Amino acid sequence: MNTSSRFVVAIHIMAALTLKRDRPSKSDELSKSVNTNPVVVRRILGMLRKAGLVDSQTGPDGGSRLARAPEKIPLLDIYEAVEESELFHFHYAEPSCSCPIGAYVKDSLSPIFREAAEGMKSVLRGKHLMTVTKDILDRSGISRKLEQGWTLEQLRDAYDFEQGVLVRKKD
Repeated sequence: MNTSSRFVVAIHIMAALTLKRDRPSKSDELSKSVNTNPVVVRRILGMLRKAGLVDSQTGPDGGSRLARAPEKIPLLDIYEAVEESELFHFHYAEPSCSCPIGAYVKDSLSPIFREAAEGMKSVLRGKHLMTVTKDILDRSGISRKLEQGWTLEQLRDAYDFEQGVLVRKKD
């Protein structure tokens, strides 16, 4: 049984756009961060654009940007923009109605699945893109550098990020 990774990839893309609010980001540079094909990133950006979460512009100076502030983007909006199926999926083939379990498993699980999905949506509704982005910045050590007065542009010029650690570039 496969689950979609679109939601996680979409959050990754949106967090990257949060860090680069000063300029549009191209799908090929975003795809390097996500470590996937630029076509996948473009497809997800299209879903996010359709939902009004990102703006995109073509051309040499083009790329994608957040359509609104990350603290105003609930994770639920991102989830609903990219996930097309229900959280839980029943059997692909109808179970046997001649079996008491097969006859009633769907009826028994449906209200449980609805409640679980609503619980997940409630959590996602209460968390915002900036919450995730700030946690990532804290874990990566970037927040400390920003608190010391560094700008993101200065950090990009002076540091690389290797194996989860900021490493000073050699001059």
